[in-house]
Amino acid sequence: MASKLFVGNLNFKTTKEEVEQLFAQAGPLTDVFLPTDRETGRMRGFAFVTYQNDEDAAKAIQQFNGHDLSGRPLRVNAAEEGPRRTGPRPGAGGGGGQSRGGGFAPPSNDWGGDSYGGGYGGGGGGGDDRFGGGKPKGSRRNVRAKKRSL
Repeated sequence: MASKLFVGNLNFKTTKEEVEQLFAQAGPLTDVFLPTDRETGRMRGFAFVTYQNDEDAAKAIQQFNGHDLSGRPLRVNAAEEGPRRTGPRPGAGGGGGQSRGGGFAPPSNDWGGDSYGGGYGGGGGGGDDRFGGGKPKGSRRNVRAKKRSL
């Protein structure tokens, strides 16, 4: 059975090879993964190391937790299995969509450009950021309430 460890507090300049070389001292590895930031491509400061067996993983936790690597004390513990995120993160905004008017409001429109979904403001209905990025949230609720009252 493979055993996965979380390695935190890594220096942002630490390479995959450095992590492999250090953790291979405790036993044979099956995988080393250093996640990078989607936007900048820079390392995120942590890694996942997978060993072939639980005994080597336990030995690595004891041996390398608090170990100094590139001037930073490592935090090593068993990785917790969580659900894989497949969609956008909560609060990350939506996608594009159609947008007419370039996202800036004409003087007669209080809520931004004439947009349909996404658009200029990053998924909040498009439009101008001066008013929160799109149409007010209450408009859809009010329409539903009016339909119910009929």
